[in-house]
Amino acid sequence: MREITKAQITIGLLAFFATIWDVLINGSYPTMLYTIGIAVLQLVLLLILSYVIIALLEWVKVFDLKTNSILTLLVLVTLKLLTIIKIS
Repeated sequence: MREITKAQITIGLLAFFATIWDVLINGSYPTMLYTIGIAVLQLVLLLILSYVIIALLEWVKVFDLKTNSILTLLVLVTLKLLTIIKIS
């Protein structure tokens, strides 16, 4: 597996586990099935976003892969936290 693919998957999963606690702790969703659906949807969206952001940063070639990964993780977590704050 290529290093960029490993980074994309790892960053997507890290962002997911860093932000999923709102869904699990909040408990404002009507059923458990709905909560699981939201969690799966968030996982898929964060994986897609991490793939796209890291691919774009690698295409521009401003930083190395490690720096791009950290920037992507910060962007994904910040985006998710902003949506949590805006909704609440």
